[in-house]
Amino acid sequence: MQTEQLTSLITALVPDQKPGISKQYPEFIIPADKVNSLARELKNNNETLMDYLFCLTAVDRKDGFHVVYHMTSSVFRHTLVLRVVLADKVNPSVPTVSDVWRAAEWYEREVFDLFGIRFENHPNLKRMFLDDDWVGYPLRKDYKDSFTLER
Repeated sequence: MQTEQLTSLITALVPDQKPGISKQYPEFIIPADKVNSLARELKNNNETLMDYLFCLTAVDRKDGFHVVYHMTSSVFRHTLVLRVVLADKVNPSVPTVSDVWRAAEWYEREVFDLFGIRFENHPNLKRMFLDDDWVGYPLRKDYKDSFTLER
């Protein structure tokens, strides 16, 4: 499927999407409440078959946390990026996609551990790298510890 066809399909499914800025892959900025249903459609649609989520990460930016999903079809060899912007930096939350792609369970736990973004309905959302009593989220720009305070 060409970029124009992917754009048409996603625009039909999520009319309030916005184009992203990625130059490598087609990118779409979508509302948080649409991410699970769109992911499910992209995985199960016979024209897209996005069967492989190869990256899920987050970025702390001035306008909020950006949760970024990279997916590809091993059948059609097309790739795209979905981005969700979470303006609430105090209690950031987005629906899980772990019920669509099992690999998301680990990606989402990593993002939760390092950024504090909650994934609604995740089956086992807990820290995976840091101790349970660790205070804060080290990849947030406002994170302070003894190392960052000295700089």
